Amino acid sequence: MVVMLLGACASTPPPPLPQSSPQSALDGPVRALMDREQVQGLAMAVIRNGQVRQLAVYGYQDVASGIPLRESSVLAAASWTKTAVAYRVLQLADQRRLDLDAGPTSILRNPLPQYQRADADYSDLKADARWRAWSPRILLTHGSGLANFRHFEPDGRLRIHFDPGTRYAYSGEGYQILQFMLEQGLGLRLARTMEREVFTPLGMLDTSLVWQPRYALRAATGYDAQGQAQPFDQRPRADAAGSMASTIADQARFWAALVRGDGLSQWARSELVRPQRVIATPHQFPTLTEDLSAPYAAIGLAAGLGVITYQGPAGQVWFKGGHDVGTGNLAVCVEATGDCVVMMSNDVRAERIYRDITRQVLGDIGFPWRWEYGWLSPDP
Repeated sequence: MVVMLLGACASTPPPPLPQSSPQSALDGPVRALMDREQVQGLAMAVIRNGQVRQLAVYGYQDVASGIPLRESSVLAAASWTKTAVAYRVLQLADQRRLDLDAGPTSILRNPLPQYQRADADYSDLKADARWRAWSPRILLTHGSGLANFRHFEPDGRLRIHFDPGTRYAYSGEGYQILQFMLEQGLGLRLARTMEREVFTPLGMLDTSLVWQPRYALRAATGYDAQGQAQPFDQRPRADAAGSMASTIADQARFWAALVRGDGLSQWARSELVRPQRVIATPHQFPTLTEDLSAPYAAIGLAAGLGVITYQGPAGQVWFKGGHDVGTGNLAVCVEATGDCVVMMSNDVRAERIYRDITRQVLGDIGFPWRWEYGWLSPDP
């Protein structure tokens, strides 16, 4: 089923979605791709010139009960949370409440290693002063030197693997440290400030960083690489690295707002997508590879603030994925045209068809598929 939607103004909620509309030319190819890879559910949006032009949903919210996926189905946004948090950080920078290049000692009352709470223990850093370099910019661009999460370390302890700011290594832990700095240093509650300053102004009324009871009948069951059902992860606490729950309609509004720069100064919007940290690794995961051969140097692959950017045949492209055991999301935008494809799935196998769908919507944009999804065959 496909519906049409006009891009919403950042200051007012969007109009209700129409109940029906003509079929899209994408329907046949998308359904064929889903059948090929046994993808149980997929929601997608097409953005043209910064305006949401099309929403489409296919498959199931829950296979066992036969509930179809709908525009109102709630899915895990996973690491798209990072992009939303980066947007809020840029708002704070616009308001001069946060310096993107300030270290923890300028933001927090106490040195970071002195915080030893059960939910935020940084005492492992006492013997390594390099944490002092962790500015919001370094953390947003995955330059912390940390593993993706501390539980990936053999001993489960925080460890800085390279001098902060010297290279790229994806780290959700770094975003959690940024959240700690915002909450402890600026007195913000992440879930609340995101709701008030990001989600509500952009009309994202079905989006939250914590589980909401109203999601109960709309939360999509996830499906892993073997097709096994995974219950929706009902997050009780906000996590800047990946706790956002949302709908395809809300995510379409968010990515369109990013294209237009709604709620940001011209400077902040340019900082969002400006290449700020060169990426020299041949793949995103595993994160701490020693292979720095820079196979994507020719396209200028780099981290912006909460997104990845590169130069393709159509000029600058920026994107962000979101992955979990039963989640596969990808948003891709072409800067010059303001065109995007936003793909959100409750089945991780959907990642196998995103290359084909992206080409259907955006054409040949030279996307670094092998870097984003290391298990894919080499980029043709």
